[in-house]
This record gives sequence, structure tokens and C-alpha cells, in this order.
Amino acid sequence: MLGGRLGHAFRDPGLLEEALTHRSFANENPGSRDNERLALLGDAVLSLVVAERLLAAAPEDPVGVLTPRRAALVSGENLARWAVAVDLGAHLRLGRGEEQMGGRAKESVLATALEAVLGVIYLDGGLDACRPAIARLAVW
Repeated sequence: MLGGRLGHAFRDPGLLEEALTHRSFANENPGSRDNERLALLGDAVLSLVVAERLLAAAPEDPVGVLTPRRAALVSGENLARWAVAVDLGAHLRLGRGEEQMGGRAKESVLATALEAVLGVIYLDGGLDACRPAIARLAVW
């Protein structure tokens, strides 16, 4: 399952469900929350963990080198590729239209969902839980 691929046992199934819920599903299902607020948190966590890794790997590199390196690592393209690697698309809750338009394979949908899942990992276990999950995803 998803948690095994990320090396994390999710404690709150409701939060994980929210992380996997696209806004199209939430719009069609009143009472459902979409993953965008969790993606905001996950994006910040991902940037922090990647920055930590880059600084540890290259402590003498200037910010002008590290910043574009971090940006490349956390790009939507990379996030979508990592999401595919853990089969995240199969777990998404999409609205009918998004499903028909191939949302399970869309870069933006996958990237946002992965960020949201990272946000849940952070809420579950803090940075100590996020670091190994991100390390499983990223190719440094």
C-alpha cells in the first residue's frame, strides 16, 4: 500500500483520505475536503527537507547554486514522477470530469497530491517522519 512505499504508517485515515482528494471530487461530494491545504504544508516541508539535504551534501556551495538545485528537485515534474513511482494515481479520489480527462496521470494533480501526502506525514510524525519518506522518493 501507499504507506509501505513511503515507509510511513499513516495514523489518521481521514487525513490521508483528504490528501488524496482532488478538488473536483470535493466539489461533487459536499462535505469532502480537497487536498490543497495539506499540499501547502507538504510543499513547505519538502522544500525544508530538500534544503537540509543540499546544505549537508554541499556545505560550501553558495545560495546561487543551491537555490536552483532545490527548485529543480521540488519541481512539479519531479513530484509527479515520484508520485508515479509510488502509484499515487491509483489512490486518488477524482471527480467524474477529472477522471475522464486523465487526472490520475496529470502532472499537476499528482504533484499536488504528493505534497498533500507529505503534509499528512508531517502532521503524523513531524520532520523526523518526513525525512526518510522524502529520501525514498528523491534521487539526490
